[in-house]
Amino acid sequence: MFAVEVRDHIMIAHSFRGAVFGPAQALHGATFVVDVAFYRADLDEDGIVVDIGLATEALKATLAPLNYRNLDDLPEFAGRNTTTEFLARHIHGRIAAAIREGRLGDGALAVERLKVSLHESHVARAWYEADLG
Repeated sequence: MFAVEVRDHIMIAHSFRGAVFGPAQALHGATFVVDVAFYRADLDEDGIVVDIGLATEALKATLAPLNYRNLDDLPEFAGRNTTTEFLARHIHGRIAAAIREGRLGDGALAVERLKVSLHESHVARAWYEADLG
């Protein structure tokens, strides 16, 4: 399996509901380093997995509505705990849609799997990974 990975970051604010979150129930900030890995079994006729430039643009566009925002204020997240895991799946869905819509070029339509990792710190990260079938 071949893979290409691109990276960006976001700075957000949010709070959580539930005693399990302890002090994180209060409004707090987080900076996430976000990696998206694109997987496919074979390279395209140009010898690539996906156009890195288009992948980088798609990630930046996906993260823009979240960056420097209080996620508690976004209607699409109403009533949800925007945990690292939840955000990884959300970003995965947006990148998968960008691929289906052709925003990463025709070659990206052969991408079989995506992995979205959010690094909370140098010692903790979470991800969501799934086939695009």
